[in-house]
Amino acid sequence: MEKVFDSKPLLKKRKGVSKKVMPWLLLAPSIVFYLLFWLFPVIAGTYESFTDAEGHFTFMNYVYIFRDAEFGTAILNTALFVVISVLVQYVLAMILALILNMKFKFNKLLLFIVMIPMAITPTAVAIIWKTGLRETGWINSILTAMSISQDTIAWLEADGLSAILMLVSIDTWTVLPSTVIIILAGLQNLNNEFKEAGAIFGASKWQITKDIVIPILKPSIITSLLLRMIAAAQMWVLVVMVLGYNALPFMVERIAYYVEFVPNAPNAEKMAYAMSIIVAIIVFITSVIYYKVAKRNSVMEANDAE
Repeated sequence: MEKVFDSKPLLKKRKGVSKKVMPWLLLAPSIVFYLLFWLFPVIAGTYESFTDAEGHFTFMNYVYIFRDAEFGTAILNTALFVVISVLVQYVLAMILALILNMKFKFNKLLLFIVMIPMAITPTAVAIIWKTGLRETGWINSILTAMSISQDTIAWLEADGLSAILMLVSIDTWTVLPSTVIIILAGLQNLNNEFKEAGAIFGASKWQITKDIVIPILKPSIITSLLLRMIAAAQMWVLVVMVLGYNALPFMVERIAYYVEFVPNAPNAEKMAYAMSIIVAIIVFITSVIYYKVAKRNSVMEANDAE
């Protein structure tokens, strides 16, 4: 009589990596990367911000920054840029995403055109627009050819709010595609039954969008808005490459200014470290406040709905 195959040995518990250890092994590369390229540089930068040229402990680096005549202007310019750019970009992104979510003949072509700026690096964007903003650049050439303006406009001589609006326009052209993609992804993953239910009860397209679509997308919008605010607050490459150092002070532009523009000052690099810490604290506090306010509003809306 043939022996029946005994499967009991296969059912024995195999020796191997514990279930408690496995998650830590999988997370190890990320933890090492985080320690080497984020935590250690932050600790080192914080330490450097509290030392002088001889390595002695001091608060003077922060004192010098607060005494800088451009410090307050840099904060104000950054705040204006963040508020204006985020509002403009999200209004335009929402409109474009709603249009692209419709089915019409040239939908794919319009999406392709909108996505073009995503393929261009920030440095290349700055070069393209700086050459265009010169008095002999392509922008004035187009305006003259279209008989919109016969006089050349000195775009690069703009200052104050005019310069901020100019930078907002360039930044919007650059980051609008990524914002559109986020909103469009949310719209395409939206269950059509919600919109159909609204239409059955007599809601117009505008009411469906305002009262159904946007509230459902609100969590994604809040998160992407927060990320966009942080990115806008850290903007400096565009400012420096288009207008140059010290022409329009921004918070992160000040860091590069201390390192690149005043390298002979004994405390310039230390001031750059200190300014980095100040920027990080301001961005962190602003993000926490925004998140708390957005969360409180969501809870209040949910309570009102009940």
